[in-house]
Amino acid sequence: MKKILLSLMILTSSIFVLAQENQDAMKAWMEYMTPGDMHKMMAESEGEWTTKISFWQAPGTEAMVSEGTVVNEMMFGGRYLKATHKFASMGMPMEGVSLQAYDNGKKEFINIWFDNMGTGFMIATGKYDDATKSIQFSGKTYDPLTKSDMEIRENYKIIDADNHLMEMFMVMGGQEFKQMEIEFKRK
Repeated sequence: MKKILLSLMILTSSIFVLAQENQDAMKAWMEYMTPGDMHKMMAESEGEWTTKISFWQAPGTEAMVSEGTVVNEMMFGGRYLKATHKFASMGMPMEGVSLQAYDNGKKEFINIWFDNMGTGFMIATGKYDDATKSIQFSGKTYDPLTKSDMEIRENYKIIDADNHLMEMFMVMGGQEFKQMEIEFKRK
């Protein structure tokens, strides 16, 4: 009888421990998967925008300027922002897509960019700075000239609800320079 009672006590304790672990796991997953304030901030960018793109090929060169459009839409229940860009680059039509996420677990933004001017991805991560209303990204993209990955830095600033600014920096010859600037204006 003592063995049966002891076995039942161990079984009951094990079930309680497993149930508690299950509840803790469920809570952790719910916190990870539930869109929060950073996702709401991304959703405020939804809609159609015009863009003015300035591009510098090297430090000290004249900027090439073009205009374009971008359509921003949230995906998967407000978890991700998809931005579809169309503009001209060096006289050629260019299309690009940006996918942006805020990772609740890592507490950071992730941005993936790909376009019809290459076959790879630019991947960057960054933190939001409430004081400057900007996300400071850093990441890598492939450089076909050096045949290796190249470090990039990007500052995405929310000026107001209808105006945003993106500046991208890269290193050439050991010197960082602004390679691109995009002014976003809501239509």
